[in-house]
Amino acid sequence: MARDALKVNGLQKSFGKNNVLRGIDLTLSPGSVTVLMGANGAGKSTLVKVICGHHRADGGTVMLTGAPFDPVDEADAIRKGVVTVHQSINDGVIPDLDVANNLMLDRLVERGHGFFVRERHLRAEAAKVAAAMGIHVDLRARVSDLSVADRQMIAIARAMARAPKVLILDEPTSSLSASEAERLFDLIDRLRAQGVAILYISHRMSDIRRIADRIVVMRDGAISGLFESAPLDYNAAVTAMLGHRMTDVDVTVQTGAAPVLDLSDLCLSDGTDPFNLTVRDGEVVALVGLLGSGKSRLADILFGISQPAQGQMRINGTPYTPRSVEDAVAQGVFMSPKDRSSNAVIPAFDIADNMTLPFLRSLSTGPFLKSRAQRKSTDRMVDQLGIVCQSSHDGIGTLSGGNQQKVMIARWLLEPAKVLLLDEPFQGVDIGARRDIGRHIRGTAKGRATLVFLAEIDEALEIADRILVMHEGTLVGEHVNKDVDLAALIADVTGRTSKATGISA
Repeated sequence: MARDALKVNGLQKSFGKNNVLRGIDLTLSPGSVTVLMGANGAGKSTLVKVICGHHRADGGTVMLTGAPFDPVDEADAIRKGVVTVHQSINDGVIPDLDVANNLMLDRLVERGHGFFVRERHLRAEAAKVAAAMGIHVDLRARVSDLSVADRQMIAIARAMARAPKVLILDEPTSSLSASEAERLFDLIDRLRAQGVAILYISHRMSDIRRIADRIVVMRDGAISGLFESAPLDYNAAVTAMLGHRMTDVDVTVQTGAAPVLDLSDLCLSDGTDPFNLTVRDGEVVALVGLLGSGKSRLADILFGISQPAQGQMRINGTPYTPRSVEDAVAQGVFMSPKDRSSNAVIPAFDIADNMTLPFLRSLSTGPFLKSRAQRKSTDRMVDQLGIVCQSSHDGIGTLSGGNQQKVMIARWLLEPAKVLLLDEPFQGVDIGARRDIGRHIRGTAKGRATLVFLAEIDEALEIADRILVMHEGTLVGEHVNKDVDLAALIADVTGRTSKATGISA
C-alpha cells in the first residue's frame, strides 16, 4: 500500500486570541486530487501557509512521506518537496523575465550554479520542462506579454520543475476562462498520473466536479466534512461548508416597485444574443456566471466604460447612454469594482479620503475641503458598516482586507444612487464581513436598483431577491430566491439549458 504523501494530525494555529486552526486532520495520497472547500474565514489560507512554511504551527504534527515535516520557510518546504502555487499568479512568475528564465529560475539560484549562465543549455532544459507540462509558447517571450492562462501554466511548470511530492493550488481558475481552465485540468490529470499528491483549494462547482477524487471541507477553523465515496455528494459538501443548505437562506424576497433600469434588445458585443432586463426600485438582483460569461462586460457598459453593440438602456424611463465613468456617476449610476487593490484603494489616502473620493466636490467650498462634513459622512458609514478602525483618519493600509472592502462599498453608499453596481463585493473578505456588507446592501436598497455581479452561487443566495444567470454574453436563466431549484441554477451556469432573452420582475 502506497505511503501517504502528506499527513496532518491535530494541527493548531492561533493569532492572539483568535484560534484559526483547531485540530486539523488531513491526509493527501499520491496520485490523488483532494479539493479543500471552505467559506471565507474558514482557515484554508492559514492551513496552506502552515504546510508551506510561511507560518509555524502552535500544535500538531505534519508528516511528509512518513518523515516529520516542519519547514522553516517556504524555500525549505520547496526543497523538501511541498510546492504551493498561490492565487495571485504573479507570486509564481517574474513578469519581466522571459519564459525560459522563469521556468529555470529556481535552478539558477541554487548553490553551486556559478555566476555564468549557459544560454543554450538553459533554453534546452526549459524546453524539456515546457514539453513535459504540455506548454507550447515561445520560450523567448516575456511572461508579462502572455495570457493569464499561459502565466498560470508557467507558474505550475516552474513548481513542477522541482519534482514535488505535494502540489498545492490555491484557487487556480479564479482568473481563467472556461477553455483556459480546461487546459489546467488536463495538466492536473497528467500530474495525477505521475503520482503527485494535489491539494486543490476551491469551492467552484465546475472545478470540483471535473477533478476531485475527494473533498475535504473546513468551517470555522476545523474539518466539517469529508467526502470520498463516489459519486461525491457536492450538495452535502456545500452544507458542511456553510453550516446550512445552500438554499436555506434568510432573505425576504422583495419584488420591487417601479422599474428603474430597463435594458431592451441589448447586445454586449458583436455575435452575442440580445436580451432584455428590468430591475425595479428596492430590488437586489445578482448576476452569476462563469468567467467570460459577460458579467464584467455588462457592468462596464452600465458604468460607461464600454459601449454595447446594440440595444437601448433607460433609467426611470429616460434614455441612458453614458459616454464615460464621469457621465455615469453624474446620472446616478455608481459602481464598486472588483480587485480593490488595483481598481479602488488609494494606498496613500486615509480611510476618509478613500471613502469620499468621488464626492469631494460636494464636500468642498472652492478649493477647500469641508473636513467637518467629510468626517461626519465618513463616521456615519464606519458605524453603519461596522468598519473596525481607530479613526476615519487611519491609513487605509492599516485595515484588514475585509474592512478595506467595506470602505470601498461605503464609498458608493455615501450619496443616493439610482443604480448601484457591485462587482464581486465579497472578494477577499471573511464570512463575517461578507454578511455585514450583504445586510447593509439589502437594508439600503430602497430608492435604487441594485445589481451584484458574482462568480459564486452561495454568495448570490445570501444577498439577492432574484438570481440571473449569464452565459456566452447573454442572460440564460432567472431564479427567484425562494426554494431555489439548485440543479436548474447550476445547469444554467454551466450552459446546459436553452437561452432566454427577456427577463423582468
